[in-house]
Amino acid sequence: MPANILLVEDEPAIQELIAANLNRAGHHVVRAADAESAQRIVREALPDLILLDWMLPGASGIELARRLRADERTRAIPIIMLTARGEEQDKVTGLETGADDYITKPFSPRELVARIKAVLRRRAPQTTEDAVELGGLRLDPGTHRVTADGKVLTLGPTEFRLLHFLMTHPERVHSRAQLLDQVWGDHVFVEERTVDVHIRRLRSVLEPDGFDALIQTVRGSGYRFSTQTPQAPAAR
Repeated sequence: MPANILLVEDEPAIQELIAANLNRAGHHVVRAADAESAQRIVREALPDLILLDWMLPGASGIELARRLRADERTRAIPIIMLTARGEEQDKVTGLETGADDYITKPFSPRELVARIKAVLRRRAPQTTEDAVELGGLRLDPGTHRVTADGKVLTLGPTEFRLLHFLMTHPERVHSRAQLLDQVWGDHVFVEERTVDVHIRRLRSVLEPDGFDALIQTVRGSGYRFSTQTPQAPAAR
């Protein structure tokens, strides 16, 4: 699936080459030439992944990575460092700062696209086209099809994205605010109760075939996708 990628690179020729290859691979690229510009872009909307050059004018890529990892809102954004610094200690520094991968220049466009795909599959599986199957439900982003024990279900686009995110992060509890950020986008200003409306719509589609119990409400916390039966409260 196309990913929204923030490319932070100050060399115009390298920036153009990378952006062209990522666009060719189907991704949407937003560019920044320094850390300050990158932070302004991130404040507007969270990207799916950041490609971050180490050597930048002003604050370095390492410093920007530290800022992003220190902020709860941006902590989970996958980061791939791009740098000409190939020494082992440099790689260790980049990874310890919070980078998910470290690519040494020069690199081939094919390698970059492959590494992006690998990081997204690991850190943001909802942005890939990999089918996911749990508890008898199968969701295929490539064909935009959901089946319950082989029966095709009809979901609206928002319910599809919501189910996709929940199925790619099973057994984890997500607050309404987190679901809004991940499914609607943190730059979209809608009420948290909007999540409840779409959860009800999703459950109504799953209910006739008995799959609505997979979408569980965790009182006071949010929602999760789970194939395990919730434990009943202990008797007093």
